[in-house]
Amino acid sequence: MILTVDIGNSNICFGVFEGKTALFTARAKTDPLRTETEYAILLSQIFRLHGVEPSQVTGAAVSSVVPALTPVFQQAIRTLGEIPTVVVGPGVKTGLNIRIDEPASLGADLACTAVGAAEKYPLPAIIVDLGTATKLTVVTGDRSFIGGSILPGVMISLGALSGSASLLPSIGLGAGKVKTIGSNTVDCMLSGAVLGTASMLDGLIERYREELGEVPTVVACGGLSSAIIPYCKTKIILDRDLLLDGLLAIYRRNVPPRQQ
Repeated sequence: MILTVDIGNSNICFGVFEGKTALFTARAKTDPLRTETEYAILLSQIFRLHGVEPSQVTGAAVSSVVPALTPVFQQAIRTLGEIPTVVVGPGVKTGLNIRIDEPASLGADLACTAVGAAEKYPLPAIIVDLGTATKLTVVTGDRSFIGGSILPGVMISLGALSGSASLLPSIGLGAGKVKTIGSNTVDCMLSGAVLGTASMLDGLIERYREELGEVPTVVACGGLSSAIIPYCKTKIILDRDLLLDGLLAIYRRNVPPRQQ
């Protein structure tokens, strides 16, 4: 069994795979103050919750955008035993041609979602990742990662709005039914956050299509994807485990078969 760990700014996602099949996925809040012992206990609890013994895990792959937690998780994983562990970063084989100005600066999360898309869907592909930040990236037909766009995430935008405008309340995406034309403050904010983001995605995807000169596959992932993608007019595949699937593919590419 292979453990995959996606350490994001807001959440940490876990997946355990047998072959290419995900046995389970789980999610926890990111807490930079937790120690390696606390995360080791969390891992053990998650495994047993899903009927898996930690000793059954034979390898691990980690993607992290929180540098302080990367060594913490490496230590936590060592409690499972001396198993091969791949941490996504410069020098790790992805199977992609990274065609951006500074290839070494490519975020681990962007690399993993790009690999996931390249492994699972027809190329070229546009990947939409709706998390703490909203990110769009492109993988071309020859498996080249050529860049994309990064925007404030939906919740960051809502937080900035309520934090900067005294009369606007702090709300979540579940505050009510999304209406195009809001008839009260909360409805208006939801319309802007949800439909505004969906319309922005539709517009950017269309611009990407024009620049690519061909029709790409569009796939979305990230914790907020299910709240936004249904409101897009563009045909978008919703794949919340895309990053974990990409992590698994990177692990397979970097660990010799005899060690897997």
